[in-house]
Amino acid sequence: MSPDTHHQSFNPALTQSRAPHVAIVGATGAVGVELLNCLESRDFPVASLKLLASPRSAGQKFSFRGQELVVEALDENSFNGVDLALFSAGSGVSKQYAPIAVKAGAVVVDNSSAFRMDPSVPLVVPEVNAGQIEGHAGIIANPNCVAIIATVPLQALHRRYSIRRIIASSYQAASGAGAAAMEELRASTAAWLEGKAYEPKVMRHPYAFNLFSHDSAVDPATGYNGEETKVVMEMRRILDAPELPVNITCIRVPVLRAHAISLTVEFAEPVTPEAARALLEGAPGVRVVDDVENNHFPMPNEATGQGDVLAGRIRRDISDASGKSLSLFVAGDQLLKGAALNAVQIAERIFRA
Repeated sequence: MSPDTHHQSFNPALTQSRAPHVAIVGATGAVGVELLNCLESRDFPVASLKLLASPRSAGQKFSFRGQELVVEALDENSFNGVDLALFSAGSGVSKQYAPIAVKAGAVVVDNSSAFRMDPSVPLVVPEVNAGQIEGHAGIIANPNCVAIIATVPLQALHRRYSIRRIIASSYQAASGAGAAAMEELRASTAAWLEGKAYEPKVMRHPYAFNLFSHDSAVDPATGYNGEETKVVMEMRRILDAPELPVNITCIRVPVLRAHAISLTVEFAEPVTPEAARALLEGAPGVRVVDDVENNHFPMPNEATGQGDVLAGRIRRDISDASGKSLSLFVAGDQLLKGAALNAVQIAERIFRA
């Protein structure tokens, strides 16, 4: 098939068997770079690859499988001949260009918040609800990073014991706010160690050796910020539990790229830590790190660069005498499983060699 061919329609339930022509939108951002790396490291079949970004980023060069690729400026003709478009350039870009990509014949996997709560768009974590992919009409949404990292281990427990309530606190890395926030963490830390003043430019608050509430707007009616609201709504969709009570506090911490989450979960019936640990040890996408003797549990530095979500600190919730509640601690690489890797895993379900 010629890269210049326009596709007018496709069967959304069809699993493709040929190597697709691929485009990455937002290729120069932190997630875009990880998308490129994931395609290469996972040997994803690629007939051709376009790197797309804003005009100011056009001309940058990246290596892919030994070839040099030049970033092109995104426009309405960018998707001619593209079969798979991986978007990671913000909700505004996705709302404008994802429909154009679909009209050109591409399947879009979108990493922004643009379509996550659209009931016609599947919101997918492959280890949890891969079956939703078959119902897509051209666009598949990649969930919020916290929702992904939490639901991978939670699904194994939910399937067996049925979750009735979740109380969580997230400890979110700089990568969730993009490459500029990661650089600000590096620069402000270096300045702090040298005793120099540093004026925050990306974050609202000093980042080095500090933590603060997630920097999304707070809804005065509920008291919850936008990140917290997104996590609640998306976890309900992913777990197929629309009325599930979920409460979360989202905190930004001075970590470069792996999120951690404290979870206290109430189930429909009593569950022991031993039973939960056994389920998690057999769960796809989960690696149990639960060494009580050495006080070794999930940590961001060990989750960084890993595709699995680390899960540990599995224990009874001693505030619940019924025995139906457990607490655990998880960590996952925000740029990988929380973003790029999850998107590529979705694509792998559609385009199989």
